[in-house]
This record gives sequence, C-alpha cells and structure tokens, in this order.
Amino acid sequence: MGGFSTAHTHSIFLIVAYDLDHIETQLKNRWGYKYVWFQKQNNAWDDATRFIYKCQNWSELIPQIEGAWRTHQFEKEPFFYYAINRWYNFWSAQAVEQLFTDLPGVAPNPKPLENHYDFRWLGVPFDHKTSVFPKGFEGDYAFAKAYPEKLLHWFYNHQSTGQRHHLKNRLFIVCYAQDGQHYKLKAKIGILKTAIENYMKDRTPADTFALDLQTQHKTLADIIWVTA
Repeated sequence: MGGFSTAHTHSIFLIVAYDLDHIETQLKNRWGYKYVWFQKQNNAWDDATRFIYKCQNWSELIPQIEGAWRTHQFEKEPFFYYAINRWYNFWSAQAVEQLFTDLPGVAPNPKPLENHYDFRWLGVPFDHKTSVFPKGFEGDYAFAKAYPEKLLHWFYNHQSTGQRHHLKNRLFIVCYAQDGQHYKLKAKIGILKTAIENYMKDRTPADTFALDLQTQHKTLADIIWVTA
C-alpha cells in the first residue's frame, strides 16, 4: 500500500508512521460527493465494509465497494455512502491518532484491540474521536463553547451506541465550519494538527472535565475545537 513513510519506534514496539500529506490528499477525494448517511451504523454493514482498513487510497476503495455491494446485495446508494463515510472517518482518525502520539508525553497503545484505548497521555489512557458539530445538540456553537460539559454529556449519550458504546476517558475533536461544511475539516490535517498541538501544550489530564457518568468512577473528557 502506498502512502507510508519509514516506520519509527515508540518505546519497545514498532508502529507505522503514515504520510499525513498523502492521507489528506486522499481524504479530499470524498468531497466530490454529498455528505449523507442513508443508514445508521450497524454490525452487519460494518462487517461488509471491513476493507476500508486496508484501502488508504481512494482509487483502491471504489472497486472494493463495488465488489462488496455485488456480494452482499445491499441497496447500492446507501451502501456506497456508508462505505465512503466509514473510510473517510477511519483514515482521518488514523491521522489524528498519529498527531497525538507524535507529541511529548503521549504514548500509543501497543495492544489497542486488547486494552481499548488509543494512547496514554502522561500515563492516563485516553480514547479520541473526531466529530462534526451535532445537529441534534440542544444549543448552537456559542452555547456549546460556553457550556462544554453539556456537549460532552450529549456525545456520551448519543454517540457510539451498541458494541461501540463506552464511558471511558475521551478527547473529542469537534469540527465547526462557518459554512456548515463541518465534515471537510476532518480532512484538513494541518488544521487538525495546529488545534491538537495548541490544546496539548499547556494542559495535562488534570485539566480535563471529570464527568459523573458511572457509579464510583470519574470519566475524564474534554473538547478540542477545530474551527474555520
């Protein structure tokens, strides 16, 4: 697969270093299509689109979608958008994770499938998730900026349902564009990099919100705003 740079070492294990400029270029290919979800995420469609994890390039993705659609006989247009949306979100998330783990004090999880966190920030395990500003939230952008805990509670209550649901520590990267094209910011890796670095340089996990989401346990969470 193209788009990889030389691997580098964190601690005693080896991870892949992605070419983030290449990922940004590939992600922008998705901009030529409307941003819609015809189908809520579910295990069956997730299983049918597992090829997204191996297709970093847009040119490789399209024939994979065609083949999977013919195999599973899902409705064509909803399946196409489901696949490109999952691909777009996955590769943006891969880039974001590298932006975090390239920073001092942040170490990648060597066994993410076993331990279920993305990285340790000064020793504290955290997940990360990039989201567009949600239409269903009770307030507008100004309200969310003034009351971030309300938006954090909304995310934990409404996102990652089913097998994806958890109440663990998480940093939410929230994209808000003045023109309403919030999703495009997920592909602007340079803007994401600046926002993440600016947030992380003066903070520690102690500066995040400690939410009462579960009995006898605090969930650490915060919002990193990405605006344009």
